[in-house]
Amino acid sequence: MTLRHTVVWLDHQDATIIDFSFDAQHVLHVHHDTEDRKLHHKVNTIGSGRTPEDPEYFRQIVVVMKDAHDVLIAGPSTAKLAFHKHLIKHEPALARKVIAVETINHPSEGQLLDYARKYFKAVDNMVGHNG
Repeated sequence: MTLRHTVVWLDHQDATIIDFSFDAQHVLHVHHDTEDRKLHHKVNTIGSGRTPEDPEYFRQIVVVMKDAHDVLIAGPSTAKLAFHKHLIKHEPALARKVIAVETINHPSEGQLLDYARKYFKAVDNMVGHNG
């Protein structure tokens, strides 16, 4: 059976990518190279005080998941939304494969896989795929 589903969990530091069918899986990790990405905002200064998004980090994630069929993007913060916007702008074919963007705190790999399996099972049942 081919690995049809991909869940990408990311924050600003790390990404976990799991390609899976309902009986097989591949787990990959991408770590952001910059160790300290904290930005401290000072009063009366221009700017949002947020760490800027890193397109290279997003490109590394894309390389790992480039053969995905159906994609669920998840994470606890704004990184998941920024990654989705990056896909829309720079990887439109891959962006069209994104089923949803969901907020999930910091699950273990097992918890993430369980969540994704349940999510995709529901999606597959709605569109008539057989997992």
